[in-house]
Amino acid sequence: MLLMPKRVKYRKMQRGRRCGEAQRGSTMSFGEYGLQVLENGWLTHKQIEAARVAISRNVKQGKVTIRVFPDRPVTRKPAETRMGKGKGAVEFWVSVVKSGKILFEIEGIPEDFARETMRLAAAKIPFRTRFVSRKSGA
Repeated sequence: MLLMPKRVKYRKMQRGRRCGEAQRGSTMSFGEYGLQVLENGWLTHKQIEAARVAISRNVKQGKVTIRVFPDRPVTRKPAETRMGKGKGAVEFWVSVVKSGKILFEIEGIPEDFARETMRLAAAKIPFRTRFVSRKSGA
């Protein structure tokens, strides 16, 4: 499953800034347990999908919510291409994540099982993360 928007207003975007803390999406909304990112950066559609597969393979019952979506295009020019001739083609899609953002939420399973599931998902994500729960006040 390739995560990307159906339509965008502009095909290509500038890189933007990746600093600061998450203003939105930093509290638990849909589940009991979550995976919170502690660093800033880009999360690619492949990394999101790999973490989703790791979670869904481990969780048979319960509900999984994905809180990030790759809506930013990243362009690249071919190797050994001369300067000029415009901006490169869109290579992949990323989601900008800032520290404090909740990436995934799970409900309907015990805490120790949820903790293990989130550990498997965190292994697929290139940032430091932490396990949070509604009880811990995240």
